[in-house]
Amino acid sequence: MLLAFCLTSFTLWGCLTLGGEALEGETQAFDEWALLRMRNPADLSDPIGSRVFEEAMRDVTALGGFTVLTLITVVAVISLWRLARRREAMILAVTVLGAQLSSDLLKALYARPRPALVPHESYVYSNSFPSGHSAVSAAVYMMLAIILIPALRSAGSRAAVCTLAAVLVVVIGISRTYLGVHWPTDVIAGWALGSAWTIIGWLALNLTVSKSAEPIS
Repeated sequence: MLLAFCLTSFTLWGCLTLGGEALEGETQAFDEWALLRMRNPADLSDPIGSRVFEEAMRDVTALGGFTVLTLITVVAVISLWRLARRREAMILAVTVLGAQLSSDLLKALYARPRPALVPHESYVYSNSFPSGHSAVSAAVYMMLAIILIPALRSAGSRAAVCTLAAVLVVVIGISRTYLGVHWPTDVIAGWALGSAWTIIGWLALNLTVSKSAEPIS
């Protein structure tokens, strides 16, 4: 519990600190440098990589979109509820909702404009800090991995699930900067916020769930 509290405090502190630094312009040099590394120097409207790669990054970013994450969460919550794993269903729902609402609140609080340095390759309609895709995808995919892991007998299967969740979260975040719709520090702050909610969810599971799921092959 102490470790979870410290980790949650650290990730939240990191998110809020980045927000303050961004508003003061302290992160601007890094943000611009990192964002431009993902663009063709001769044409800033052209992200690096082939057209196929660009389209793939749009597909990846959709995995962190509101519609996809909502569908995944709803299906997971309903499935857990029908399997009589109601505490896990409720904790998953609260964790994801908390990540979404806190992301929206911080967007309104910091009101950081989207990058204007390069054209946007994806439609956006809200403020930039923090990245909602990064925050909520971290909460969804990492919590699903945490819930699934106890039901897996093989260490290799557990490692594969953890790796898949981590890769998804990282690539979704990178895609937001690649498409020019978020500064890199927006993404980092989103990861921190989503991780904080994941730790809270993990702690809640350990405190309330009395027994793990029955191992499967």
